[in-house]
Amino acid sequence: MQSFGTWEHGPLAQWCPDQDREIQQTETIMYQNKVTLIGFLGSNAEVRTNSNGSFTTLSLATKSSYKKDDQYISHTEWHRCVVFGKLSEFAKTLTKGAHIQVEGELRSREYDSKKTDAKRRVWEIRVASILKLDRAEKAVPEDQTEDQQHDDAPQEETAA
Repeated sequence: MQSFGTWEHGPLAQWCPDQDREIQQTETIMYQNKVTLIGFLGSNAEVRTNSNGSFTTLSLATKSSYKKDDQYISHTEWHRCVVFGKLSEFAKTLTKGAHIQVEGELRSREYDSKKTDAKRRVWEIRVASILKLDRAEKAVPEDQTEDQQHDDAPQEETAA
């Protein structure tokens, strides 16, 4: 049995608010639906509206590859990402080619297809956070040419 101050891990455990973080780390997680994707946008963000308000959709491409018979085979997977609330305001500024990381939940929903008159199920990422990974563009000083700027640029790269 582990002990953390006034809270003990066991069937008669008492909850202590200031130790909530420790409790979460020691308890067994029964369910988790968490997706992290890093990739590039295949198109500009699209703002859509439904009866509940507006939201933004992103089309995110991820890539994987494997070796088969001394040749690398590459596969691109496309993910539909849906962004709600205040984060949607940021998401709508993203453009084709942006390098981003999204975190969220994998969700499915059904809808009636107008083309086939049948129910269809689609899978989407309901986005909770977005991190833009593109490097910030550096301004070129007026007295320096572009070639000089690239020669003087530091070799270290950081995510913006």
